[in-house]
Amino acid sequence: MSNQHEQLWSRCLSVIKDNISEASYNTWFAPIVALKYEENVFVLQVPSQFFVEYIEEKYIDLLRVTLYRVVGQGTRLEYRVLIDKSSGKGTQIPSANEQPKPKQQVSGYISPYHRPQLPEIDPQLNPSFNFNNLIEGNSNKLARTAGISIANEPGKTIFNPLFVYGQSGVGKTHLANAIGVMTKQLNPEKRVLYVSANTFQIQYTDAVRNNTVNDFLNFYQTIDVLIVDDIQEFAGKTGTQNTFFHIFNHLHQTGKQLVLTADRSPIVLAGLEQRLLTRFKWGLSAEIEKPDFELRKAILENKIYRDGLEIPIDVVNYIAENVVDNVRDLEGTLISLLAHSTLVDMPIDVALAEKVVSRIVNVTRKVNTVEKIRDVVCDYFSLSVDAISTKSRKREVVQARQIAMYLSKQMTKNSLSSIGFTIGQRDHATVLHACKIVTDLMQIDKNFRSSVKEIEEKLKA
Repeated sequence: MSNQHEQLWSRCLSVIKDNISEASYNTWFAPIVALKYEENVFVLQVPSQFFVEYIEEKYIDLLRVTLYRVVGQGTRLEYRVLIDKSSGKGTQIPSANEQPKPKQQVSGYISPYHRPQLPEIDPQLNPSFNFNNLIEGNSNKLARTAGISIANEPGKTIFNPLFVYGQSGVGKTHLANAIGVMTKQLNPEKRVLYVSANTFQIQYTDAVRNNTVNDFLNFYQTIDVLIVDDIQEFAGKTGTQNTFFHIFNHLHQTGKQLVLTADRSPIVLAGLEQRLLTRFKWGLSAEIEKPDFELRKAILENKIYRDGLEIPIDVVNYIAENVVDNVRDLEGTLISLLAHSTLVDMPIDVALAEKVVSRIVNVTRKVNTVEKIRDVVCDYFSLSVDAISTKSRKREVVQARQIAMYLSKQMTKNSLSSIGFTIGQRDHATVLHACKIVTDLMQIDKNFRSSVKEIEEKLKA
């Protein structure tokens, strides 16, 4: 039958479709056209050389088994690479594993696969920056989750490229390395490379000077997972941007993974070409924000546990409350605190913490008054100050009054009597009772506890 090859290929596609994702099928197999099947050779037309290389690397085993099952054992595979779409002109090459031995090479085909096995490379990763010690919080949850997905299936998720941005010290480099470290753990054969934008720029400049730009390009085009840190440093460097543009295109088109970090989002990056910025937005742009109090505290506790330290909880809370900008300062504060304690033989307490923290960050003492706490609580619950001061027994009014009394006791040095007088002219026994009620509710009611914590954050901000 004249269309036998088409029928056979249709049956092959049905098998293949059941064994790979729909996205992979649509990208790599749907565009293939079966040209002919003669003398035990099945010829497939593919759009480009990239298709041949990618299929031979990723899917050749599946394709071969399918051909043997549908067409017959010993079926040989050849590709016809379309060169000119208008004329249909192309070049035909055999599958890499079915090329004739050199002494038998009479077909005249030249294979692009005669190259030595690629050597191992140093991924330049910092193994101490991994997901185990990258504590998750509201500020980094999106980026961290996407990073884990990428490490599990590099190049196969919708997060390509992953563009992570945020202020200095919030954990961008940690996340970038963690993606690389986990990728190598799960896929040791992958060629993973972490490089700073500055290092990439120096390498490119050396390549231009030594007339080895093609070697530079060829090397980067072999990478499976390319991680470029601080890409904003490419600003104004036209040659570097042009070269990276070509590397980006090649890697993205061949299903390789790109992870980029910067100190600001692609929308506001200045000095980079529009065609690069457009590509940076193809995948996922994820911001890592300043860590909130809970995350800062969790980071400190994790490091304390890992280092086998013993630091009082009030010291941990003090550091978390006052070192607010980035993770680097948090860890630096712990190191300084331990050094001071050891060198001058002083106990680690809040007094020492105040001394150490004041040398690392500007600590502005926040003075909370009962009146201020009362006003913030009222604002949070959308109540007037008059309402909280009445004898009303409405649940929301009573609860707001009790929280105001509880926080006033925790955050001021006022007596119970003065707190009670300021908040509705109550006595000290009412304040004690309110504190007990709030403490009990925080232990059993997650939403209530969350509300109290949010008000505390507002008062500390």
